Amino acid sequence: MGQDATGAGPEEAAPPRRVRKEPDERRDQILTCARRLFSRRPYAEVSNTEIAAAAGVSRGLLNHYFGTKRDLYLAAVSQMMSVPPIPIPPFVEGAGVRERVAQSLDAWLELLERNRETWVAALDMTTSGGDEDLERILEEGRDRAVDHMTEVVGLTPLSRDRPEIRAAFQGYAAMAVATSREWLKTGRLTRAQVHLILQEVLLNLIEHFPRLLEDEAPRPPEDAAAPASPA
Repeated sequence: MGQDATGAGPEEAAPPRRVRKEPDERRDQILTCARRLFSRRPYAEVSNTEIAAAAGVSRGLLNHYFGTKRDLYLAAVSQMMSVPPIPIPPFVEGAGVRERVAQSLDAWLELLERNRETWVAALDMTTSGGDEDLERILEEGRDRAVDHMTEVVGLTPLSRDRPEIRAAFQGYAAMAVATSREWLKTGRLTRAQVHLILQEVLLNLIEHFPRLLEDEAPRPPEDAAAPASPA
């Protein structure tokens, strides 16, 4: 007893075979493990060897997909910052902006709440400052957010011609990230409070866009710095 048909005992059973995965699937698996490890410990304390072991791949395969640990780290942060907005129907003339803003914000906050650990970890990784690559990732995330917001409120065509619109929304996007941190990490704000703040600030911003566009456009820096001509 204790032997199979070949005569081998249970302790001699062959190890499970590694399942072959497609390249994209394998890459996503490595990224998922890297995200989890980087979100729990500082960058310097996580090694590529540890990530490869967690993902069930060789160190060589990990290096093939991502190169250095820093390349993998940046890819992980970029993926964590890419929390996609829930699609909003295209803007329809005459639709209530308040309702559309409320719907969009509620969907965004719901998504953040479901991905709380990932979102907070991404914010922690990108607040160290002084890193151009991380700043680029943040900038790309804000650009995606601005594209989404201008679509929600029907200002996409105008924002292409007036940089002031995008600049104002960039500031709003930064505030949205900051308030989400106050809710999800520090607990100094509730979800309802964040929703109220972001909704009313955005509606107020939209209300005052006509005044913003009436103001004289800022002069280029070289013009502003030019010395006055002698009398």
